Amino acid sequence: MIFLIYLIVGAFVGTLSGLFGIGGGVIIVPTLLMLFKEQGFSPDITMYMALGTSLATIVVTASSSTLRHYNMGNLLPEVSKKLVIATVFGIMTGGYLANKIEAQTLEIIFISYLYLVSLKMIFYKVTVEDPKKTSTLIFSITGYIIGLKSSILGIGGGTISVPFLTWRGYKMKNAVAISASLGIPISIVGASIYIFNGLGKVTPDHSLGYVYVPAFVGISMTSFFFTKLGAKISTVANQNLLKKFFAVMLIGIAIKKTIGFFG
Repeated sequence: MIFLIYLIVGAFVGTLSGLFGIGGGVIIVPTLLMLFKEQGFSPDITMYMALGTSLATIVVTASSSTLRHYNMGNLLPEVSKKLVIATVFGIMTGGYLANKIEAQTLEIIFISYLYLVSLKMIFYKVTVEDPKKTSTLIFSITGYIIGLKSSILGIGGGTISVPFLTWRGYKMKNAVAISASLGIPISIVGASIYIFNGLGKVTPDHSLGYVYVPAFVGISMTSFFFTKLGAKISTVANQNLLKKFFAVMLIGIAIKKTIGFFG
């Protein structure tokens, strides 16, 4: 039954990845937290397991989404290159910090982040202009912040990279594709760090460090195929309406997590 839920989650986050250029961590992490607690995982490692497993699944969703958008002509590799090096440094910093932060503190940070993302998605409006000249320093600072936040929160980075790129004048379809491409190094480096940090710790059976392999397999199996659906929808759908719908759902998840945490 739980493996079936992993498959359903994978289908959902795969669609989101194709739609918005996000890795789906904002859905995967709270879902895994709930499922891992139901499976009796130790509270001391549950959050780390959710973050590590989320990043591992994003390897598949981000790679698949990037490929779909590349084939559709949406990816701008020259822009991705301006962000990727600083992003990797941010990931490594975040991975180090996450291992030093208590699991409950990480959970509070994640819940707070869900509220912030929800509000931003409700009020943020996409404006299409010609790309503005942007310095290498601005790209580097933004890339570092994307990597830092993604590693600590177990997410792909689209909630920063997409608004940043549209603010700099890139079309939404290009911003989504570039964001998806950044999810590849974010997830590979981030998941590797969580695997390393979890080695030698007491983790559940079928785990590789802080990555729970059954959840990784189940989510990845369906997410790979559903990114194509999301990418196609992104080219014709009303993005502002979709974002508002998604934001309402995130607020519901955040409220549920808040009640569960403090209840």
